Amino acid sequence: MSRFARLLFGRRARRRWIHLILGGALAMPYVFVGQLVVGPATDSRYVFNDLPLQLLSFAVGLPLATITAVLFPLTRSLEAGAVRSLCGVEAGLLAHGPARTRAAKGRAAAWFTLHLGFGGIISGMSLAVPPFAGFLVALPLLVWLGGAELVGLPEALDHTWVLALAPVAGVATMVALAGCAAVSGTLLARWAPALLGPTPEDRLAAAEARAADLAVRNRLARELHDSVGHALSAVTLQASAARRVLDSDPEFVRDALAAIEDTTRRTVGELDAVLGVLREGNAPGTAPAPTLAADLAGLLRRTRAGGLRVTATLTADAEALPPVLSREAYRIVQEGLSNALKHAGAGVTVLLRIEVADGHLGITVENPVDGAPECRPGGGHGLRGIADRARLLGGTTEAGAAEGTWRLRVRLPMRGPVDCP
Repeated sequence: MSRFARLLFGRRARRRWIHLILGGALAMPYVFVGQLVVGPATDSRYVFNDLPLQLLSFAVGLPLATITAVLFPLTRSLEAGAVRSLCGVEAGLLAHGPARTRAAKGRAAAWFTLHLGFGGIISGMSLAVPPFAGFLVALPLLVWLGGAELVGLPEALDHTWVLALAPVAGVATMVALAGCAAVSGTLLARWAPALLGPTPEDRLAAAEARAADLAVRNRLARELHDSVGHALSAVTLQASAARRVLDSDPEFVRDALAAIEDTTRRTVGELDAVLGVLREGNAPGTAPAPTLAADLAGLLRRTRAGGLRVTATLTADAEALPPVLSREAYRIVQEGLSNALKHAGAGVTVLLRIEVADGHLGITVENPVDGAPECRPGGGHGLRGIADRARLLGGTTEAGAAEGTWRLRVRLPMRGPVDCP
């Protein structure tokens, strides 16, 4: 019994009943337009007081609702939002955007017509049935207080058994109304995914949006790894080197502290830029990023301050590089030097060559090391990031250890994919 009561009067049933009443409210303008058509056609001046004419006006107005849904694609979005909130349908089963294709508009129009049709009927019943049911429930008391003449009860119904059954009939009428509303709400909830659900085009657009969002997140993850990871490695080695010579070489300590200050300031700025992209949802290209042309000298200075000897050979014109290529090349060099800082240690000489040959920008980083970075704890993420950057630019990456020397080689095309934003 309690389950039956929940089906008719539970929270879900009540919310679906409200959804139907909203449909009836949306149907009213179309009913009024239908009255303007039915009144002159039937030579009736009082359409509102005639139930058959009211139903005819309702039937005339529903096709107008269908046309409205076809002409206004946002109808699907509004209806889907109402269904998610009031009918208990999972959000993943419903489309989020307006209807674009002819098939989607047709299904949305069918749903809108059904919603207004069921809603108009249930709304009319909700207005008429409760007062009638209340009158039936109170009828024995009214007759007892004032008599059948005062109530206006016909003589044919002025019987004791009629008065005894009147309250039961009133309650049954309300239960029937709740049952009609529950059945109508359940049917609409079941039909909603088929009529308001995403089309194949919507699913493809959603998949493309998710892929674009994932690409942005991967890009931001690489930026954070390269900038913050390099900064932490550099600052750790600089602080360690300064601690060892704190008493014997104050000048070196001052240089190391200055390098730490510069590194952390720049890294905080880059971190704020990336977090700004995450907070505001801007395109990743809007965040300022270091480039090979403008920031290579500072990167080498900060790296050397940590005790790593870097011999750099630059034969390419960094100023002439495309902005995208210059930015990605800087990150690749930064990660290569970061690997050397982490795995080779202070006091090691690192050879860096940046050159242009055969229409490609070549980047080579060599340092003596025992073992490969990906074989060491925590290594390998930076190399994968370098490979991803090179692949997106249409380039290639080679990395490995041979005869005690770790060598990273990257070739990036000067034209082609790097010209694309």
